[in-house]
Amino acid sequence: MAYLPIILAGIFLSVAINSLLKRIGIPTVIGYIATGIAISAVFGLHHDHNNELSEIAEFGIVFLMFTIGLEFSFRQLVAMRKEVMVFGSLQLGLSALVFGSVAYFFGMEQEGAIITGLALGLSSTAIVLKTLNENDDIQTPYGRKSVGILIFQDLAVIPILLMITIFSSNNNDIFMMLQKIAIDAVIVGIIIYLVGKYIIDWLLQWVTRTDSSEIFLGTVLFLVIGSAELAHLFGFTYSLGAFLAGMMIAETHYKYQIEAELAPFRDLLLGLFFATVGMQINLNIVADNIGFILLVTLVVMAAKFGIILLFMQFFTRPRVALKTALALSQVGEFALAVFSLAQSNLLIDNEQSQILLSAVVISMILSVFILARVRDIADLFTPEPEPEVAKLESTGFKDHIIVCGFGPLGRKVAAELKCQGVSYVILEHNIHRMESGRKMGEPIFFANAANKDVLKQFDVSKASAVIVAVDHIRHLRLICEALTQVAPNANIVVKLRSEDERAMIGDLKIDHILIQSREMARLLVIEAMRCQLKIQKRG
Repeated sequence: MAYLPIILAGIFLSVAINSLLKRIGIPTVIGYIATGIAISAVFGLHHDHNNELSEIAEFGIVFLMFTIGLEFSFRQLVAMRKEVMVFGSLQLGLSALVFGSVAYFFGMEQEGAIITGLALGLSSTAIVLKTLNENDDIQTPYGRKSVGILIFQDLAVIPILLMITIFSSNNNDIFMMLQKIAIDAVIVGIIIYLVGKYIIDWLLQWVTRTDSSEIFLGTVLFLVIGSAELAHLFGFTYSLGAFLAGMMIAETHYKYQIEAELAPFRDLLLGLFFATVGMQINLNIVADNIGFILLVTLVVMAAKFGIILLFMQFFTRPRVALKTALALSQVGEFALAVFSLAQSNLLIDNEQSQILLSAVVISMILSVFILARVRDIADLFTPEPEPEVAKLESTGFKDHIIVCGFGPLGRKVAAELKCQGVSYVILEHNIHRMESGRKMGEPIFFANAANKDVLKQFDVSKASAVIVAVDHIRHLRLICEALTQVAPNANIVVKLRSEDERAMIGDLKIDHILIQSREMARLLVIEAMRCQLKIQKRG
């Protein structure tokens, strides 16, 4: 129970600091890091004393990577091979070359300089993916490119850690080590693929029949932690195993319920992870070298931003390149592990390690503010196409129907409303779909229907109905939450794929819900009854 006072103090400080920061619009990530710094200072903790806590906290990233994996099936990952292999290798390779050369120029040993260059090239999976998830930007062009590069970086952590072992080892048989890693990678891939293809769906279906939420949750936790441990046993990162497990479950229809069940664990452990990041800071060394640490932080972030922006210009639109560079300009949490291991193997000295660790943490803190305003920053240099703000000042609609989304379902809804001669307006947050709708002559606007101010501008309280025509259950819930807050009496009509999805929005008290399977069954029966009547008439 020796840690109980520390745990109680941590919980109290976390609640107090985050409650204060949220009132002034500062993200909770900063509060958790500040909590870690405060706990470390008050109780005299040091990185060497919280290894066990750090290992537990790492499972925050594990659960995050699992939920990210739920967004990407294996087919999607193959489709993203350009983002992963081309963009990822260019980003890490160029960053490592620049930072490694600078470190070597300033007197660092060659092996230490190589490791330093590679570590500084890594970005923060935890912060970037958490923010992309919260902003629902993970499927946007810059979000997909950022995710692809982060996946490559996670894969690259394995050879980076291997290089530390090679540089500090007397064993010269590098070929055997590389051969072992290749074999292990194939074994892990085959195991996870076979389990996902032949066991997962059957297991979840069997567990669901028990009608016990705790058994279902226990099974999900077993799958996540088991996949992470399997990868770790073969020398890979916990998060990589969890990501692969998420992808194999992405093919099942349990993915949304699983994501909803895991959210509390993910967020709690992520908070603990960020607190341990704050504990990495040695305030004495930071105080003695604060000017140099800030200089290193700003130079590294500016260099990473410039490198990503430079090569991305050749592959995508300037605005997407700019937002991707802004999102990945920080140094990530895996760099903390790399620097700690490099120091313990005498590749870099203690003072260099602390300066680099402090620079990493500060860059992560700064990136939280950058990511929160990435769209506003991008607007200063490459504004969105004109339709983003077109005609949002006043719509003048009344007794109209608002259609949220212009995907396949939204297009069919719009076509039916047009045939009925009903006044309607479409809100779409995808620029390409919006432009397609404009070419078709639809009354469509580039706007996020989950934004309460946007709903007010389109007079949602005066609308006769609102049809939410989006398939993504998280986005659908965000839209419905905003609608119920802005216009509590609005007639909201939604289409859901299953009863599981209905449970995920059950607390919102939406009266007009159509379950896809149920409605299709009803229509099929009606059609069959018509056939029966025709036979009777002929008889």
